[in-house]
Amino acid sequence: MAEQVDVVVVGMGPGGEDAAGRLAEAGLAVVGVEERLVGGECPYYGCIPSKMMIRAGNALAEADRVDVLAGHADVRADWAPVAARIRDEATDDWNDQAAVERFVKKGGRLVRGTGRLAGPGRVVVTGGPGGSGPVELEARLAVVVNTGTAPAIPPVEGLAGTPYWTNRQILRATEAPASLLALGGGAIGVELAQVFRRFGSAVTVVEAQDRLLAVEEPEACELLARVFAAEGIEVRLGARAQRVSHDGTAFTVTVGGEELVAERLLVATGRRVDLDRLGVASVGLDPTARSIPTDERMRAGEKLYAIGDVVGRGAFTHVSMYHADIVVRELLGEGGPGADYRALSRVTFTDPEVGAVGLTEAQARQAGLRVLVGLAPLPEAARGWIHKAGNDGFIKLVADADRGVLVGATSAGPMGGEVLSGLAVAVHGEVPVDRLRHMIYAYPTFHRAIETALHRLA
Repeated sequence: MAEQVDVVVVGMGPGGEDAAGRLAEAGLAVVGVEERLVGGECPYYGCIPSKMMIRAGNALAEADRVDVLAGHADVRADWAPVAARIRDEATDDWNDQAAVERFVKKGGRLVRGTGRLAGPGRVVVTGGPGGSGPVELEARLAVVVNTGTAPAIPPVEGLAGTPYWTNRQILRATEAPASLLALGGGAIGVELAQVFRRFGSAVTVVEAQDRLLAVEEPEACELLARVFAAEGIEVRLGARAQRVSHDGTAFTVTVGGEELVAERLLVATGRRVDLDRLGVASVGLDPTARSIPTDERMRAGEKLYAIGDVVGRGAFTHVSMYHADIVVRELLGEGGPGADYRALSRVTFTDPEVGAVGLTEAQARQAGLRVLVGLAPLPEAARGWIHKAGNDGFIKLVADADRGVLVGATSAGPMGGEVLSGLAVAVHGEVPVDRLRHMIYAYPTFHRAIETALHRLA
């Protein structure tokens, strides 16, 4: 007989952990189901440890800029402190005991294993520790699905069975390889490519699209390509791996008929969901779909809610947490607004950072809007000129001419993700462009370039 509880959360990534903990604190009987680590990809294999890597690489880059600005510095890169910090500070050596205890102290119960839907409100958990039989759970109120995504591995001849890295293995690296070949020029690929180049690895990025960060504005892609070229990162665009082999010490990857050799191979060609494994057919959903459709309250069916990556609104921790808040308010009867994605923000933490919110220019035009665009290069701004070394970047604004509001923006440059915050407020709040033009922008700041871009809207 199935155990009766109020809520079952399948997948205890950032959003699932937050929702399960808050609902348990509110007095509901909550079971969290997790087959890997409580906290999910972000604290162990994503956001937190990768940004520690990036912070270290940026420190090396800043040291290299001393010669331009302040004399001379001799720097020796050492990966050991980076690996130690990730192991000890970020992941506790990939141990989630602290996260488990935090959840239990809030009143929740954790069940280890793979959760599979078995009809409305029903979850069967298998494969837990100890080899015990399946655990059957029945939720009186809701099942919340937060199973996230996994690395998408392309069907390249010879790749399977080789010791390639995904984000999960590369975040455990104990040393920087002599050479690294990255398949994929999206956010994960470009961030980690730059990090390892700064630690001395010879790096090549192979991207099937005709530009890096293909989902972003072309100006951002061109900017990153120039920076990568200056740093000695080789980029192959419009290229795909045809074959992969590994001889025990190095990878050989055939790209466009040419053989590229590297000590390590990073596969960063996107993320995927596995809805069939989740058992969504039992609740009337398509197991072959790329995401779970929800309404603005994150409802996906009878007693079923979905949050985070599986919803298909981007593999971002902040989106998962946003969804979790909506579901918690819904289940506790607190009301409040539903999901609104018009100001969805994203940041690629390269140097320069590429922050973006809302629609790109191309997306706005595809939506049938009458578009105005304003562009302000950061080196032309006073702060950019002062900054000098490492001042690459720009502010790009996309406005709906008929409504007189911003519908998208990109902030690329030093601290581009931080500068993005004001633009995100403008897009989300639909602040009139005329009002933005007449704000006071502190001088000399990077964000003052927003004012220049506003006056260039045309």
